[in-house]
Amino acid sequence: MADDAEWADRCSHWASRLPRRDGRRPLRQREQTSLILGGHGISLRIEGGSLVIGNGFTHYPQARETYRFFRGDLSLPPRIILLDGSGTISLDVLSWLAEQRVPLIRIDWQGHIQTVLGNSGYAANPHRVAWQVSTRADPQERMAFSIDLVSRKIEGCILTLEKSIRRSPAWETAMTRAYADLTKLECDSPTDIVSLRGLEAGSAAAYFRAWRPVPLTWTGTGRKPIPATWRTIGPRATLFRLAGNRSAAHPVNAILNYAYAGLESEVRIKLVSDGFDPTRGIMHETREGSSAFVFDMMEPERPRVDRAVLGFLKANPLHPADFTIRADGVCRLNPELARRLVQFVFNSRMGPD
Repeated sequence: MADDAEWADRCSHWASRLPRRDGRRPLRQREQTSLILGGHGISLRIEGGSLVIGNGFTHYPQARETYRFFRGDLSLPPRIILLDGSGTISLDVLSWLAEQRVPLIRIDWQGHIQTVLGNSGYAANPHRVAWQVSTRADPQERMAFSIDLVSRKIEGCILTLEKSIRRSPAWETAMTRAYADLTKLECDSPTDIVSLRGLEAGSAAAYFRAWRPVPLTWTGTGRKPIPATWRTIGPRATLFRLAGNRSAAHPVNAILNYAYAGLESEVRIKLVSDGFDPTRGIMHETREGSSAFVFDMMEPERPRVDRAVLGFLKANPLHPADFTIRADGVCRLNPELARRLVQFVFNSRMGPD
């Protein structure tokens, strides 16, 4: 089948671009590259005291990638990320990973974080949690904290516009709006969170409008057409009733969802390891089951992730076989593309800005 062959070709294409774990690194320095798994038949088990991992299958023919890690091994990854997929994991693996301080993260196909299993669960520092509670309870402190977050986010958006987006009327409007918002935050700042969030939302809308005319590079569209709206980055929102930012109807939105999920996992791990309560938001409202403080601390980092995604899109032509459109219009990523993307974003965030 032609579609199956194209799917396999694109899986092989993206898999060949993943960094290889060849063990070469400075003496006594631990591995810095995350291990990202995907596909069907993922396996994590303990065998003879060592962790044995079999990656899943995404296409045919394909040789299974296998990894073996020993306790204290410098080749152990800083984290293991499961991108959707299916398979098995033994309870012994969870204890082994906790002992070796290797977080296990699972992200579903929509870019939702389903699970983050850390080395020590949640052990909060009472002084830091008390700071979160008191800052949230004090209106002036809460506003000062939140204004700083939004200011740093807008400054990051300006940098992304300057570095990664070509000039256009929408670009000029976004830059003008961003600088005006920074001036307002410094000289005549909002006095309540609702007004501040309104300012941030307006600035973000102008920022993403500057993305819309940016063209995307495609190959293989002669054999398999794509929607006209996929030729450029287009709007962040969607007209599909069931497909919002989280259930993206455009490839770039689907890519951003995965990238933001990677950021969320990084921020969550850092906050918990530093002793903060990830559920006690200061700017964001705390709701049952939400990680409001994680969303607080993600805000200034989002523009850096955006730059990584834009860099990925400029460096990598896309192909229709990289995406699948569901019956409801939602766009799904090829699993090997998702692995390559998340690896690219993690490496970009660790490097110099």
